[in-house]
Amino acid sequence: MGELIFIGLGLSDCFDISLRGLEEVKRADYVFAEFYTSFMPGFNPEEFRRISGKNLIIVSRRNIEEEDGALILEKAKYGKTVFLVPGDPLIATTHIALRLKAEKIGIKTRVIHGSSILSAAIGLSGLQNYRFGKSVTIPFPERGELSRTPYFVIAENKSRNLHTLCFLDIKVEESKYMTINDALKILLELEGRIRQNVVREENLAIGIARAGSENVIVKADAIGELMKFNFGGPPHTLIIPAEKLHFMEADALITLANAPEWVMEMIG
Repeated sequence: MGELIFIGLGLSDCFDISLRGLEEVKRADYVFAEFYTSFMPGFNPEEFRRISGKNLIIVSRRNIEEEDGALILEKAKYGKTVFLVPGDPLIATTHIALRLKAEKIGIKTRVIHGSSILSAAIGLSGLQNYRFGKSVTIPFPERGELSRTPYFVIAENKSRNLHTLCFLDIKVEESKYMTINDALKILLELEGRIRQNVVREENLAIGIARAGSENVIVKADAIGELMKFNFGGPPHTLIIPAEKLHFMEADALITLANAPEWVMEMIG
């Protein structure tokens, strides 16, 4: 049997991969990559080929989920095979399923981690990692229907005085990427329907655009004001903070995210 190595590409471009990951790519017989779980704004396959000396075989969500990764597993049976994934390679549950399938049919697997939006967004915001509750994805409406899950996750976290990291939906095949403005509109619409006073225009929120890139933007403000702010291109991430902040969190938001001075009133 061969080997299947899951390698994280990081957040932004071809140079975010670790040196260890790049060396494994150079020694691989086959190199697969997916870009449907996240968007890397600066990643260029041709530039990566020049850096690594390898051509990429780009796979779709259908190849991994509907076809159970058969294309990758077939190559991994007989040679060193690399699977490149944006961010950290095992954040997406579909990749964990692929690793389990490989192990169960006798293919050895390894993981080389990459920077993740989980740690990057929290670090950029200046909020404290241990004060985050369950994270949630805000999906695009399906057939006009809004998922209520994000609202209730935020509500549960706020009830425990915890922050919420919100991943924003992407549909790569349609070149459709949810913006911070889109996400806030969805949350406010849910507030209008559910009315538990969880997400209001006067509440604080933090928008992060293009984490890991040279033109990253981090901006904290009231939701109503944040919706007027131009964050530029994708990918975007949203944080809904707890009702109370640690004094260092408030200071960090003012200093690092240009938050208004009234966030100091949230210290508690």
